[in-house]
Amino acid sequence: MAKDPIIDEIRKNRREIAEQFGYDLRAIVADARKRQKAGGKTVVSFTRGKKARTS
Repeated sequence: MAKDPIIDEIRKNRREIAEQFGYDLRAIVADARKRQKAGGKTVVSFTRGKKARTS
């Protein structure tokens, strides 16, 4: 398989973030949420309950 520099960069960044938080998934997710909120963009959440679908 050919090397893809974009995939390599994504994996490198993912490794660096995981190392920064000691591979603690909860800490990684908390940081991601904090950065999303600070970004000022609308973040969609599906955790507030589900509405019944209508056909």
